[in-house]
Amino acid sequence: MNFVPTKLEGCFIIEPKIIRDDRGYFMESFNENTFYNGTGQKVHFVQDNQSFSSKGVLRGLHYQTGDHAQAKLVSVISGEVLDVAVDIRPGSKTYGQYVAVVLSAETKNQFFIPRGFAHGFLVLSETATFFYKCDNFYNKESEGGLIYNDETIGIDWNFNPAEFIISDKDKIQPILKNAKKAW
Repeated sequence: MNFVPTKLEGCFIIEPKIIRDDRGYFMESFNENTFYNGTGQKVHFVQDNQSFSSKGVLRGLHYQTGDHAQAKLVSVISGEVLDVAVDIRPGSKTYGQYVAVVLSAETKNQFFIPRGFAHGFLVLSETATFFYKCDNFYNKESEGGLIYNDETIGIDWNFNPAEFIISDKDKIQPILKNAKKAW
């Protein structure tokens, strides 16, 4: 595996080693020791989640607060998405900045997002199956969110906003300055 740091401290793009032959392919999608050696972060995942969405579906930006904060290792099983992480760590030198990464079933790249980041994705292909591991259990009372089009963050979704398919909940999320604090 190749671990590529992003401009947001702690966020990594992970490029797996894929072994291909006439039968198909094999890859190791996660190994705790390899992950620690590549990122310097000890993470113990406790929950896996999967979603299926159509083109234009935008999910996010979501996070968990306090003791229920979550680190995520995200990937795409089928299709292609634009995956986004926003730094919401108080005092961080990159607070309010984001990284956007295209993840696809073809490349099999993964994106690691540590605790203290809001996360969301936009489906670019006709459909996509999105998969992610979390290092903490979901807790409804600890939910936080940011509106996808907060001008102070300025996410370039590189997609026509008129074609977004967004849940009612995600349409009314607050801007960063009014959002629930991460800790």
